[in-house]
Amino acid sequence: MTTRAALLRRAERHTPLLLAGLVAAGTWASATGALGVRSPLPRLLVLAVALASGAAAVAARRWPLVVAAVVGWVVLAAWPAAVLASWRAGVGLRGRRLTGHLLGAGLVALVGVVVGVAVGGERRLTTATGANATALFAWVVVFPLLAGLWIQARRDTLAALRDRAERLEREQEARADRVRAEERARIAREMHDVVAHRVSLMVVHAGALEVTAADTATVEAAALIRSTGRAALTDLREVLGVLRQPAGGGTPLPAAGLDAVDDLVADSRAAGLRVDRRDEGTAGPVPGAVARTVHRVVQEGLTNVRKHAPDAAVTVRLRHLPDGIEVAVLNGLATRPGPALPGAGLGLVGLRERVELAGGRLSAGPTADGGYLLRALVPVEELP
Repeated sequence: MTTRAALLRRAERHTPLLLAGLVAAGTWASATGALGVRSPLPRLLVLAVALASGAAAVAARRWPLVVAAVVGWVVLAAWPAAVLASWRAGVGLRGRRLTGHLLGAGLVALVGVVVGVAVGGERRLTTATGANATALFAWVVVFPLLAGLWIQARRDTLAALRDRAERLEREQEARADRVRAEERARIAREMHDVVAHRVSLMVVHAGALEVTAADTATVEAAALIRSTGRAALTDLREVLGVLRQPAGGGTPLPAAGLDAVDDLVADSRAAGLRVDRRDEGTAGPVPGAVARTVHRVVQEGLTNVRKHAPDAAVTVRLRHLPDGIEVAVLNGLATRPGPALPGAGLGLVGLRERVELAGGRLSAGPTADGGYLLRALVPVEELP
């Protein structure tokens, strides 16, 4: 495909030179009798007209070619420049200008007949008799003109179809964007009306419990619930802000970096988990997408521990490798079941998709001692 495109570009660069050579060679062949009527004029004059016709064929303006066509036909009975002029008229002229071209071509044809009668001989027989003059006019003027008109009509049709297709594509994209914006707004309203309302009630009740409770442990638990609920409301507000903004034009959510893993561990410890964090290797610069993926793996792992093994010891390990980060959340055997928390069971599915989109691998499953291991390897380099 690349070779073909290169050949086409090279051919386009040499097209003017090739066209000039064809017109000049055709005019010479026509005037010397190889492709037309042999002219009795000196060969030097024939060569000059042929070269001038070739130069006029690639001129930026139209009139040099018209003059070359008139001179070539009247003086030499040479047809190449006239054929090219008629074809270009069909491609580029419309209305009165096209009518003017036809009238001018008819007048030149009449002058050619008069010259043929005056010259006599082979030229009179070939160009000045009624049948031959009519056939030559059709061959030199009418057929190239019709070919030019057909080509231009085809170009106009293709351009109109292309414009229509592009317009329909733009309209379809606009409709899709509008539907997506409406769906995002609907989701934002639902989340605000349902989730935000319930989390706000939880924060209010936790604050009331913190004020009225006499037990120190209860006060600390209520304070933790209240602060966690406020953080959840803040995160929810940011998500709703992104959803309400136009698709592709909004501000992205704040990036959760590797430092936020400490916050996850601290929150889990405050909730009663026995969490130990370990770092191995030398930490280097980490792209934002990689840091968010690592944060999400740790968050999902700790959430699953709180659900299924709240009394088990947990180890969060970040291993910095030359080409990536290995993150693992390992918990031991649980002696009592966790609280019955609602969930759709799609956390690991979505997490696996997120890790694989980042170019990494994720594994999750029970260990030999009855615990559970969630492990992901995320490349450091972001995908293009």
